[in-house]
Amino acid sequence: MYLSIVRKTETVNAMPSSRKSPAPFFDTLEEMPNPYKSPVRDASRLPGDSPSDAVSDYQYASEFIYSYRGSPDTFSTYRREVEHFLHWCWLVRKRSLNRIAREDFESYVDFARNPPAKWIGPNNVPRFVLSQGERVPNPQWRPYVSAGEEYALSQAALRSLFSVLSSFFNFLVQEGYAQANPVARMRQKSKFLRGRQGLDKIRRLSPLQWEFVIETAENMAGANPAVHERTLFIMNALFALYLRISELVETPRWQPQMGHFQIDQEGNWWFLTVGKGNKEREISVSDAMLAALKRYRGARGLTPLPAPGEATPLIRKNRGGGGVKSTRQIRRIVRECFDSAVARMREEGFTDEADRLAEATVHWLRHTGISEDVKHRPREHVRDDAGHGSSAITDRYIDVERTERHASARNKRIR
Repeated sequence: MYLSIVRKTETVNAMPSSRKSPAPFFDTLEEMPNPYKSPVRDASRLPGDSPSDAVSDYQYASEFIYSYRGSPDTFSTYRREVEHFLHWCWLVRKRSLNRIAREDFESYVDFARNPPAKWIGPNNVPRFVLSQGERVPNPQWRPYVSAGEEYALSQAALRSLFSVLSSFFNFLVQEGYAQANPVARMRQKSKFLRGRQGLDKIRRLSPLQWEFVIETAENMAGANPAVHERTLFIMNALFALYLRISELVETPRWQPQMGHFQIDQEGNWWFLTVGKGNKEREISVSDAMLAALKRYRGARGLTPLPAPGEATPLIRKNRGGGGVKSTRQIRRIVRECFDSAVARMREEGFTDEADRLAEATVHWLRHTGISEDVKHRPREHVRDDAGHGSSAITDRYIDVERTERHASARNKRIR
């Protein structure tokens, strides 16, 4: 039954919001049932003291989130923002979605910037765990995560909040469940969202950091090829093919396979993928990336190059059959490599570079690959390989103007 994922939340959420953290409402992409086939019917299983329209709220929220199942990262973002908002609506504001006005939403933004301490956890943990064969809320899970002493909502997170919840209310209006979009009706977004002159800085690795990272991956592969040849290939693919993490894992819409490396009539190799916006694209494969593919396939006992239509999973599980289905697993693999590289850099005296590398995420590898290539490849070629919607996005990776601006200021005098 669809409500099984909230089956045990009533006692967890019945206490006042400031005294007890709420339980998760929505499961993972793989475990979330189709809300159109299994609609919510029973209000008794929703959190205690829920508003009168909570069942309808939950149904519409489930349908909205489920519609983004084509992209794991997008699904996770929309699930997080909608779930946070439902927690606040039901447990703090005590109102249903169809009764939320502009002033309510302003109060929610203030709440999201400073949630109760009981709602904040030190790290990400699974939302649900198995208990006697049933998926139940993980008591260690918290809606918000902060590794530091104080929780801080970044401008990027605030923009995500506004964007997702505006889309959510547009959906509710189109479905006839809400009368208006309270996010769109706000006239004072500026007091929450800061403007910025120029473009955001691209987060990427320096040449020295990347050299340490790829050397570390090679050392790991040499020491334990059964486990870390996969690590080395992942690092190469994220950098050389500009892949997003979601393009390496199996999803309902796409299963990356060896056969997606394809050769054309001129002998050029391409990698076929489906990326952001469910758009298919071909990425040109360099000679170095082709050599990395051959090494990886050799370690897996495969022929040097894939045959047309070969269905072998691109990133296989170390245990069991099939391909990796969790972006979390890819993040863990990359993080292990980053951490080892950080330790090596500190041992060799590159403390500042090591500290910055410790902050890096998987997506920095895509940014790094694009930034390096745009220095010597036509930007239109990089744009198409990266799957950018316009050259303006690719231009963000060109640092010539920024470098020249700083050079012209270097010798300014104060006295």
